[in-house]
Amino acid sequence: MSQPTLEELQAEVVAFAEERDWAQFHSPRNLAMALNVEAGELLELYLWCADDGPQPMVDSRRSRVADEAADVLMCLLNFCERADVDLAAALRLKLAAAAQKYPADKVRGRALKYDEYPADGA
Repeated sequence: MSQPTLEELQAEVVAFAEERDWAQFHSPRNLAMALNVEAGELLELYLWCADDGPQPMVDSRRSRVADEAADVLMCLLNFCERADVDLAAALRLKLAAAAQKYPADKVRGRALKYDEYPADGA
């Protein structure tokens, strides 16, 4: 079975909301806030984890990671639908811009912002 495309997933999310008459609540502003809330819930699962410890640190949280990640994606797909954003195209443009800012031969293995790299690439 092939993996669904972003467009197929987005259509499923939109149909889900339409079946429940929830689209009336899905303004871009509300969906942007919901996206932030869901991302916060995902982040909460990792709260107080030590960098060298288990991720997440509480085993009972592990099963919730995929659930919260799915909530984030659902909100993002809903947002893109309502804000008329072609997510795949936007991602490709963003990657192209990032490749210009962060050339692999200059930044490999470094965690600095694009304006913090030495001019000589050292």
